[in-house]
Amino acid sequence: MGLSTVRGLILVSGCLMLLFGTSWASNATFPLVIWHGMGDSCCNPLSMGSIKKMVEEEVPGIYVLSLMIGNSVVQDTTNGFFMDVNAQVSFVCNQLAQDPKLKEGYNAMGFSQGSQFLRGVAQRCPHPPMKTLISVGGQHQGVYGLPRCPGESSHICDWIRKELNSGAYTDTVQKHLVQAQYWHDPLNDDMYKKYSLFLADINQERGVNETYKKNLMSLKTFVMVKFLQDTMVDPVDSEWFGFYKPGQAKELETLQESAIFKEDRLGLAEMDKAGKLVFLSTDGDHLQFTREWFNEKLLPYLR
Repeated sequence: MGLSTVRGLILVSGCLMLLFGTSWASNATFPLVIWHGMGDSCCNPLSMGSIKKMVEEEVPGIYVLSLMIGNSVVQDTTNGFFMDVNAQVSFVCNQLAQDPKLKEGYNAMGFSQGSQFLRGVAQRCPHPPMKTLISVGGQHQGVYGLPRCPGESSHICDWIRKELNSGAYTDTVQKHLVQAQYWHDPLNDDMYKKYSLFLADINQERGVNETYKKNLMSLKTFVMVKFLQDTMVDPVDSEWFGFYKPGQAKELETLQESAIFKEDRLGLAEMDKAGKLVFLSTDGDHLQFTREWFNEKLLPYLR
């Protein structure tokens, strides 16, 4: 075997180590930012704490930031019900901008309502740059119902339902109830477009903000996970950016059939054409999946 051949083998071996070795995962993988859902917190050992630990085990050396909205776990949980979503997004944007570990960019993974909140971050705050957004059971066209609110045994869920049904688009409810800000009433489409403080804005319902569109299109990949047996999100098609056709609450339309896509108000049609949109599904109920499914379906987008 000649010297040139040996050098060639060493070069190939080195390239393979860079591609597949632990050192590659440690040095080249983007950090991961995760945002929990309603009724949860950043550090619950049975939910986000477990997800953080699992990703760190599977991707050695990765930096995982589980967002805490507020100064404590208790505050983080209550803010998921009562803190203005726009203020939450601003809070996160500031936190990410000040984190030196994120300056070269990061991947993001949202769970339930944390998904559309992270999309708000992607559209409004391009620095540091979000590379890939993974939406796990997010409601990108909002919800029209709250059938299984976390904490069913407490009075909070009944109170939220009462407030949403009596006046989701009143100024007081919009400003002080998180779920009202992604409440999407197809029977009152004009009210939704006019008074929704968060969802109607990031979904470009009142006009096209070209900066929002440009920032979202800068994503390398936008992954959406739909739970086929979901008993919490109504309609479940919102997890794939679908919703009820305007003016009624029975017939559904896909993202591709919607005005948002046909008018390309968010750039999703161009992203779809470029292969940037990924639609995944699993048979579980809301946010129910196995570690094996997570590793097989989602981890590849973090490497």
